Amino acid sequence: MSREAAFIQSLRALANHSAARNLDDDCAVLEVGAETLILTHDMMVEGTHYLPDADMADVAWKLVASNLSDLAAKGAQPLGVLVGHMLGTGDDRFAAGLAQALAHYDVPLLGGDTVAGSGPKAHGLTAIGRATHVPVPARSGAQAGDTVWVTGTLGRAMLGFEALRDASGKDSAPYRRPVPLLAEGRALAPLASAMMDVSDGLLLDAFRMAEASGVSIAIDSACVPLAAPSRPLDCMTWGDDYELLFALPPGRTSPIPASMIGRVEPRGFAPLLLDGEPLVNPEGLGYAHK
Repeated sequence: MSREAAFIQSLRALANHSAARNLDDDCAVLEVGAETLILTHDMMVEGTHYLPDADMADVAWKLVASNLSDLAAKGAQPLGVLVGHMLGTGDDRFAAGLAQALAHYDVPLLGGDTVAGSGPKAHGLTAIGRATHVPVPARSGAQAGDTVWVTGTLGRAMLGFEALRDASGKDSAPYRRPVPLLAEGRALAPLASAMMDVSDGLLLDAFRMAEASGVSIAIDSACVPLAAPSRPLDCMTWGDDYELLFALPPGRTSPIPASMIGRVEPRGFAPLLLDGEPLVNPEGLGYAHK
């Protein structure tokens, strides 16, 4: 078990409110009167989530987009964000990128905090949304017989990162400025048995969905849309694509452009099967903090 997984496990005893969903989901789902609020928080650290010489405007955009992607996977309508920012070089660019992202997605800044410190910079953002459909989709709803789908083309962020790192002049936007699929998530929310965004790699996120749902997910790699077909495992494990991974009940087809990549099976020996091969350990399937 990674250090991250062990720490999250230690927090589960504290997260005893039903809104926390046992920390098995990307978001908290909080019922307040007649409304259902969706809350999520993600962080980015210099040198881990972005290159040290990155344009801070891109960092701010990605911080917003990654959190809105979590809301998208719940079919939520964003209401606002709170930002935490560690002061340093590029503060003006961070503010500019934050303004661009919030204006693009029509989301207001509601508050937050700033700190000064030494060492790598860290930034956090809390996004608040309103559910557009209840029950709100969870990772844990996949049922045997469902089909498994994914939007977009996986590996585009990986290629964008490599273009940025190598200064090759190729398109780096999929890595620098990902696009949360908010409208797509709202369209899927009434239909999906389970849904999450692909932030840490298709295989790892499918493994997590299977674990949360108590099922096995069988993926056919030939059906997975890849940005680099000669590097299938890289595309399926790299992450940062912020596509939507979802399960649909038998007989349903996706209302949005997406690829059917597998099926949900009764829980067997392994949570995940790739081309029939059982994968019993999440290590190496995607990005995880050690």
